[in-house]
Amino acid sequence: MSKVKFELEIPVHASPALLYQYFATPSGLEEWFADKVNSRGKIITFFWDDSEEEATIVTKKADERIKYKWTESEGDDSYFEFRVQVDPLTKDVSLIVTDFADDEEAAEEAKMLWENQIDELRHLIGA
Repeated sequence: MSKVKFELEIPVHASPALLYQYFATPSGLEEWFADKVNSRGKIITFFWDDSEEEATIVTKKADERIKYKWTESEGDDSYFEFRVQVDPLTKDVSLIVTDFADDEEAAEEAKMLWENQIDELRHLIGA
């Protein structure tokens, strides 16, 4: 079954370098995304309450983007990615989150979850 890809673009008043630290380092991710994060090379383990999920870093470019692939979704093309975009004219910074869901309904729920998580991140960094 193919998954539904979706993207969220959220304006964030922070420098790309600061923002990148919050989604590319275990300590940054622990502040807003997961309760605990362990890193072993390209393998990242996320912990929430009683559950844990493992992902692999597929690609990353400092201060710009990082793409993760959940281990459980090895058989499909899904991933989740954080991308920092800077408007060349206004210098406004946006965080673009790309993710996949099983269907349109699940995608809407996932978007709401991501929006809540990103709101927490924005509050954390005062953006």
